[in-house]
Amino acid sequence: MSRSMHECSGNAFRAAELGFRLFYHRNSVNHCPGCGQAQWYIGRISAECAFCGAALPLQEIVSREARPVHHRGQGKTGHRDPHPT
Repeated sequence: MSRSMHECSGNAFRAAELGFRLFYHRNSVNHCPGCGQAQWYIGRISAECAFCGAALPLQEIVSREARPVHHRGQGKTGHRDPHPT
């Protein structure tokens, strides 16, 4: 199971204390801030270190702009008009 960043040992988590946000970047070599290894289990929203279990959010998920989803045939409220004109 994954552990929070503060449960892992090491001084690398000092970056979080200093205000830096740690992310997993796809297509890059990512060293674990907890143990320094570079093997990860990649999920939909986070990556987990294969050695110590430290979890980092995926950079592209965090930087994605949140917008409401509008579907065809629906108004801005997201409800279908029962009496379309």
